[in-house]
Amino acid sequence: MKLSQLKKIVTGGESDRVEFKASTGQRTSAAKTVCAMSNNLGGYLFFGVRNDGRIIGQTVTDQTLRSITSEIQKIEPPVFPEIRTIPTGADTSVIVLIVQGGGGPFSFDGRPYMRLGPTTSIMTRTEYERRLFERMHASQRWENQEVEQGITLKDLDRNTIRSTFNSARQLGRITADAEEDEAILRGLGLFQKDRLINAAVVLFGQHDRLKVLYPQCSIRLARFRGVDRLGDFVDHRQIWGHAYHLLSQAQLFLKNHIPIAARVVPDEMERQDRPLYPPLAIREALANAICHRDYTNPGESVSVAMYDDRLEVISPGGLHFGLQPEDLSRPHESRPWNPIIAEAFYRSGIIEKWGTGTLKIIDWCKSGSTPPPLWNERTGSLCLTFYPAQLFEKAATPQVTPQVTPQVTPQVVALLKACRQTIGRADLQKALGLTDREHFRKKYLKPAIDAGMIELTIPDKPRSSLQQYRLTKTGLQALQQYDSGKKK
Repeated sequence: MKLSQLKKIVTGGESDRVEFKASTGQRTSAAKTVCAMSNNLGGYLFFGVRNDGRIIGQTVTDQTLRSITSEIQKIEPPVFPEIRTIPTGADTSVIVLIVQGGGGPFSFDGRPYMRLGPTTSIMTRTEYERRLFERMHASQRWENQEVEQGITLKDLDRNTIRSTFNSARQLGRITADAEEDEAILRGLGLFQKDRLINAAVVLFGQHDRLKVLYPQCSIRLARFRGVDRLGDFVDHRQIWGHAYHLLSQAQLFLKNHIPIAARVVPDEMERQDRPLYPPLAIREALANAICHRDYTNPGESVSVAMYDDRLEVISPGGLHFGLQPEDLSRPHESRPWNPIIAEAFYRSGIIEKWGTGTLKIIDWCKSGSTPPPLWNERTGSLCLTFYPAQLFEKAATPQVTPQVTPQVTPQVVALLKACRQTIGRADLQKALGLTDREHFRKKYLKPAIDAGMIELTIPDKPRSSLQQYRLTKTGLQALQQYDSGKKK
């Protein structure tokens, strides 16, 4: 790095990737920052630059550099930032530490640190444990652990094994010829030496005796009356089985409950039929939920909940590797939580290239004239919400077309806009022009809260006279997507 490059970086001030230290007398604080940058995206740390960006330099000797190295050696696992010196005068220089990000989590003197803007702070225990778990996940995870003693090939669905292999071969995603089930499973990476792994049971397990050992290999399907779970069930099922069976049963359930809107177009002989939710998008969402979910908790299962105004696909485990719900609406790197299961789904043509599935879901919704779907996290789960198509709203009968989803009606959009700033119930109701308090609560306020679009400022006292409401990140995303849809 040259002095001109240094001056250019310094001009931008301190940030999550740039830190100034006046001298190596601050090397302990600097080592904490190196630890924090290693836990983030990396960056530059400069000795000989004041907080205000003034370059002052310092005398640099071999002992100076050794003292920096000695302090950095307190970081675990070890990090090795590149150390350079940039002359600034006859006998002064700026010392530059170029820090690489990724890996970890790292700790300095027993404590982990992270960067929040230009500030170095101690990482929370929850965040540290999450990062540690994700680091271990590459080699030690539930799907690649050996099955319980006594589980053999006889416990797997041979027909599905063969059909998976045949589909993969037809698609050109597997080239080897295999005559035996074991050879097929080994080709899919479902063996550890001579033992099957858990992923094999998820993909092909069929015997009832496996229900006790693998209760999480199930899916809950429900059609509710109304717009929340307080209403009665129209239909409710819990199905156990391997991944391919669960996917087909979920599709069949939705096929039986998703209405078909129809209209006759002038000058055309045939009527146009279209489901209220795009089938390809729903299938992709179900497949993603099944193959990317967290299987470690035996009490959790994928859930599908259909209401009058929306359809939700809920996957246990939430997002990992730093992904946020908003990232799923744009190109993003995909690191499957269960890569072995995902690979089998990919080879058999259930899912396509990793990282593109969420974008395809959005495209299918657009082509089906349905509002954009929304992803949000709910207490350790990832929920994908679909809203019904309105293309044939006027032509369809009331029995066929559900009520317009509250999340995208002008009234509720007005509610969300009003909640950009913290606001009380009376003012919020006034902004909507509503006088009936109970109607406001049931039809507008409660659905928005249940959907995670607005939140209470005093959540532990919902009936407090001081209670107010504000927009959440999910609500802001809904507004942005609504405005984007209007522009189009």
